[in-house]
Amino acid sequence: MPTLEKNALVFRFPKSAGKAKFSVDFQRTLRIPDSDKDYPLPPGLGRFPLRHVEDYPNLPAQTRQRGGIVLPVWQSEAIWLNFNGGSRSNPPFAIKVAAGKINAVTGEQWSTPLNRNPQDYMVWPEQPWLDGFAIAPGVIRQFVAMPLGEGYSVEEQLTGEAEWGGLQISVTPMRREAWERRQESLWTGLEEVSFCFLETPMASDEMSLGAGGRMQQVIEEDPYDLEDWDMRATQRVFVTLWHASRWKDLTGEAAPNAAPSAQDYARSGLPWYAHYATDQKPLPGSGALDSVRSVADLHKDKTGATLPGSQDVTPGPVVHLAPDRTPEQETPREVKSDDSW
Repeated sequence: MPTLEKNALVFRFPKSAGKAKFSVDFQRTLRIPDSDKDYPLPPGLGRFPLRHVEDYPNLPAQTRQRGGIVLPVWQSEAIWLNFNGGSRSNPPFAIKVAAGKINAVTGEQWSTPLNRNPQDYMVWPEQPWLDGFAIAPGVIRQFVAMPLGEGYSVEEQLTGEAEWGGLQISVTPMRREAWERRQESLWTGLEEVSFCFLETPMASDEMSLGAGGRMQQVIEEDPYDLEDWDMRATQRVFVTLWHASRWKDLTGEAAPNAAPSAQDYARSGLPWYAHYATDQKPLPGSGALDSVRSVADLHKDKTGATLPGSQDVTPGPVVHLAPDRTPEQETPREVKSDDSW
């Protein structure tokens, strides 16, 4: 089953080629301004701390039944997912991501198998990270955390219910035969592991993900055949987002400080990022997700005030990252920051 290692969620497939391993870490980042402007990729400011849900008996019963992991996030804080399958010579993985059980690629309700029409998953190493909800070719809206039940989340806007919150992630390895055809590697078997998503309501301190500013990010078409993926071996896990103001009450640990604003970061002159995609065609994005109102837009309606940090900024230097320049152990987007961030 998935394990936690150095604040990363690690999926192991010990019977697959090369004992394949895949990890996901959750990067703290800037909340980009919410406007008509498409921003480059913001940096990673370090990993969110991750903890096992089962270690905290004071969590609500329904959260403990659901299992998985929990991380602290501040209201209106942004988050992105960093994918790592090791060396690019390793077998690829198919990754499905949902927020509140709304697929971040298609805007449809969560379903367990991988689907191609429309494609509801991403492929590593073609997709090194995910920052938000796919709304158009090459454009996403940033993941922004807001309290569940206040109407901000994509889940609540598309379903009318505040039931799930959090993030749902599944990882599927490539079939042995498919990998052998491409790499002439030997596989010794297949693993069958899964986490269940229990039908339970959410707790008041749990957070959900709404739609933030527009960002330049391509979600590519799967270059492989759907039959190449070993769906029997899929592993999946629920990620509970917990309000950072209650993190110490839950764990006894201090929550990370809030991230800097985009305005503060832009004034510092530190880099933003762009990713050179491969020649694969980008997915079209979801009309349903494109119709969702942003966190800043809803905040203005609810309070009559502009959400702080919503004004446009001029990004600093943009660093271009090609797929073959991605390090195996750390994301090149991560900016080492001090504790004041």
